[in-house]
Amino acid sequence: MTPRGRCIAAILLAVSTAALIGFAALLVGAKPMSLEAAIRAVLAPNQGVDGIIVWTLRMPRSIAAFLAGAALAVAGLLLQIITRNPLAAPDLTGVSAGAVLLIVFTFVAFPAVSSVFYPFIGMSGGLLAVALTIWAARSGRGPALHLALSGITVSLFLNALTAYILIRGAPQSPSMLFWLSGGFQGRSWPQVSYMLPWVAIGIGAALACHRVIGLLSLGDEAAAGMGLNAARWKLALLLCAAGLVAGVTPIAGPIAFIGLTVPHLVRLLRPVDAATAILLNASTGGALLLTADALARSGAAPREIPVSIFTALIGGPVFLYLVQRRQSLPGRGTV
Repeated sequence: MTPRGRCIAAILLAVSTAALIGFAALLVGAKPMSLEAAIRAVLAPNQGVDGIIVWTLRMPRSIAAFLAGAALAVAGLLLQIITRNPLAAPDLTGVSAGAVLLIVFTFVAFPAVSSVFYPFIGMSGGLLAVALTIWAARSGRGPALHLALSGITVSLFLNALTAYILIRGAPQSPSMLFWLSGGFQGRSWPQVSYMLPWVAIGIGAALACHRVIGLLSLGDEAAAGMGLNAARWKLALLLCAAGLVAGVTPIAGPIAFIGLTVPHLVRLLRPVDAATAILLNASTGGALLLTADALARSGAAPREIPVSIFTALIGGPVFLYLVQRRQSLPGRGTV
């Protein structure tokens, strides 16, 4: 099989796996459902309690998890290419923490502000946080490690501010505790329609810029030698990555490891170009987060477990394994 054929097969496999997991997730929850009942509910959405549960709760929740995973994985890929750093990710560069901080502050201090504006607010916080991280890491001797340490420090500082705001706003904060731990409990079609434009536009913009991304992956000097304004395009791609995170965070909360681990998994497949890498990251990230959400829903049913626990349990060991494989880290000419 040709490299391109192998990548296409991997994309189809990830999407098929996600569809299979999504259907299996219809069977589990506070009210277990048989396979026959689930099929009947899918085919007849307006008949019986099972149809209501499937079409108003479990199916949109699975779609939301897939969209969030796709967005976070592509955002991680873009951040790693922009910074030329294998440890860059939304949760390790301060993007997620900055988005969460401003959203929580707005929720507590200005409750009249519509949630429609939360993605824009989250994008502003994410951009400010990543700018602070890059500024703090600018003089480090080891670029990859120094950026990671700076990002962790900024994230911890912003998370502390978030906790302080929640404590001060105690009467309003309990509803946010589960959201801050990351999860999709109670998500339905309005939340899917809320996320979809941000995810579609963000991934679509990344695909439209795939040639630029391919040039940037060769290094700034090589890109400049081909006539590319690297600084301007990096800013545009940073806005794209921040928009993807900001579109997901108001619905799913902060979710770790997807944006860090998935790009490394995809590199093992050696995608033939940047466009293929983006599609592979989106499909693999969606499938991985959908799997974690299915486990979160069924692991202690009828109680909910925060999905970030399972992304850490899945992504942490995988990433530690990949770190040992030096060839899986992004080098010149890789996406």
